Amino acid sequence: MTRITAVAPTLNFKSIAVSTTIAAALYMMAFPLASYPISFSYSAAVILITLTCWSASLLPPFLTGLMFFALSIVLQLIEPNALFSGFSSTAVWLIISGFIIGSAISTSALDKKCASFIAPHLTLSYPRLISGLVFSAIILGFIMPSSVGRAVVLIPVGMALAEHVGFTQGSNGRKGVATALAIACNMPSFAVLPANIPNMILVGSSETLFNIHFGYMEYLLLHFPILGIVKSLLIVYLVLKLFPASIVEKPTKSLHSQDTNKSSDHIHINILQRKVVVILGLTLLFWITDSIHGVNPAWVGLIATIVLLLPRWGVLETKKFNSSVDFGTVVFVAAALGLGTLVNVSGVGAFMGEAFTHLLPSASENSFFSFMSLSLISTLTGLVTTVPGVPTVLSPMATDFAQATGLSLPAVLMTQVIGFSTVLFPYQVAPLVLAMQLSRESLASLVKITIPLAILTIVVLMPLDYLWWQLLGWI
Repeated sequence: MTRITAVAPTLNFKSIAVSTTIAAALYMMAFPLASYPISFSYSAAVILITLTCWSASLLPPFLTGLMFFALSIVLQLIEPNALFSGFSSTAVWLIISGFIIGSAISTSALDKKCASFIAPHLTLSYPRLISGLVFSAIILGFIMPSSVGRAVVLIPVGMALAEHVGFTQGSNGRKGVATALAIACNMPSFAVLPANIPNMILVGSSETLFNIHFGYMEYLLLHFPILGIVKSLLIVYLVLKLFPASIVEKPTKSLHSQDTNKSSDHIHINILQRKVVVILGLTLLFWITDSIHGVNPAWVGLIATIVLLLPRWGVLETKKFNSSVDFGTVVFVAAALGLGTLVNVSGVGAFMGEAFTHLLPSASENSFFSFMSLSLISTLTGLVTTVPGVPTVLSPMATDFAQATGLSLPAVLMTQVIGFSTVLFPYQVAPLVLAMQLSRESLASLVKITIPLAILTIVVLMPLDYLWWQLLGWI
């Protein structure tokens, strides 16, 4: 006799949360707030729907981006020039040049050549491999002012090392290498003043709005010990814990053995590699010295892209352009930047700032709660505006925040760094998306690290930061 048992349906909290959020957005469109222009409610609804789709991966990121563009333009929420300004942004051109440079490194087998030199030192064990790559990314953060550039240089090398030790695509080991490098090329460098765009936006806003200047060493001493060193150790720990793997035995096959079967082939490949080394070396030189010559890193990357694609003189065939650049990523990043613009133009950003002010503890309360509140406000703002938009939205409100909490104005401004360096979802930071595209591993793998890292940052690193700031006399 067959026993029939009733199986209770599993409660899918993600589906409930997504459905509730989208329903709330649609309700805002159907019943706009009476005390605000109708465009405010429509903008808030479109922003909410877009962020929900991105964070829950309901649609491919580029498709959500196209949907955002369509809704914004059809509902006339923002001028087209402002909406599509992301396509002219330096971030987009950095990403395009990043794809081409990464393709040149792979096509010339330079990634395997570089990996072959460091393989004997890093491939002795999986923990050593992950730690070595994260450390390399941190060091590069001091000399290259672009997280996109760092990803372009290190991701191909890391993937070649993963292949060298037998980690196939989709394996834990390869995911570990990809996520470790994607995060290490970006997050620890928030603690180095010129290394990321949001840092520079914050410093520029501080000087323009309040005539407050932050020096390189002052900024480094305040942020790097916790957000740089300790956070990097957490990255290594989480990667090893969540993507466990092991290097069973030392590979016997050379990384570039397939390129050295014939001496003539070896010479030909070396010529290509030398071209890439020269072009990449000059690109790095101009990236590092951008404060001297004043040319934006994006335009330096664009020139490098042109040289790499030149017929006869370059490294890549011109038809490689279409296959090398992931235009879905370009659309996604442009949409993320356009969303940040809509947040500011529509008044949603100002509304958020006002609401946050009421949530802050009063000056008479414990300074620890003020510090944590400001840091969390910055983190939550990044979910809506994306990370580059955080200093744009919050910096003008710094005086109000200082009066509400009793903290100094410089301290209030610097809490933004703690917040916007705490990333929950890849859509918040374009270089994270690019890095995972270069590695050919899924963004879902990255989320497995970013969310627990954000939780550990809030629970462990933020209190540590508070103690460190007290020791330095900032609080």
